[in-house]
Amino acid sequence: AVAQQSEKQHVRALVMGIRSRVLEGHSLAGALGDYPRSFNGMYRSTVAAGEQSGHLDKVLENLADYQERQFESRRDVEMALLYPVLLTLLAFAIVGALMVYVVPDMVGVLENVGQELPASTRFLIGASELARNYWWLILLGVIGLVAGARCLLDQPAIREAWDRQKLLMPLVSRITRSSNAARYANTLSILTSSGVPLVEAMNIAANVVSNAWLKRRLGDATQRVSEGSSLRIALEGVGHFPPMLLHMVASGEASGELDAMLEKVAVYQQAEVKRIVTTIVRLFEPMMLLVMGGMVMFIVMAILLPILNMNQLV
Repeated sequence: AVAQQSEKQHVRALVMGIRSRVLEGHSLAGALGDYPRSFNGMYRSTVAAGEQSGHLDKVLENLADYQERQFESRRDVEMALLYPVLLTLLAFAIVGALMVYVVPDMVGVLENVGQELPASTRFLIGASELARNYWWLILLGVIGLVAGARCLLDQPAIREAWDRQKLLMPLVSRITRSSNAARYANTLSILTSSGVPLVEAMNIAANVVSNAWLKRRLGDATQRVSEGSSLRIALEGVGHFPPMLLHMVASGEASGELDAMLEKVAVYQQAEVKRIVTTIVRLFEPMMLLVMGGMVMFIVMAILLPILNMNQLV
């Protein structure tokens, strides 16, 4: 049924491949293991725990709820960022069009007058000539910077150092901490509620954390739990998790409802990330309008100043 309702051929082939493996006698978790790029370790471990406990239906329902929460959280952030990104691209496109097509014609008239031009006008002329004659070099430079930054961040040591620095930056640290805490708590909740042992669940949940520095620290926390430490003390040793998560974990361990407490704190942290991003976006929109207006005003004034000087001479 899942294969038939899918409109994408590769998804249909993937589901039918899993079905064939199950019909051959393999477990569902084993069949999913043949497609690791589509089903990560969390999927396979959760399904395996559901099969072993005899509650596969409940586990799959929990997985579906988890995926819906993750999708909604990601979609909310993407939709919040869509407008400012489009506004930024439009601003650069307008300023670029002015520098390449409008400014040269206006400047040509001013240069023929023969009088000394103001500094702002000379700067505008230089910027316009640079944009017209070397736009391809500027484009290559931007692409080179982006590619170079990505290559550097692909180096484990540099990536870890950069991720650690993000945890020290104002505002960026709040977003990084809350988003990674939400991912970790959400994944740990679905795994523990499905019957996956805590140490194994922590190993899997650490892999969904995007911050390399936190991921390494969580590996140390997993080792401490395997040696007999409580989850709260181990996570407190990581040093960059929100206090609410630590208190909720302690409460969950004391009451025996760790998975429920983790789910609650994950929902709260996801809402916190959404609130912070929405606030930043709302502040960014008027700031971008001001920057765009200032750039256009500078261009207009750089063109008008020589004209006003000519009128005074006359």
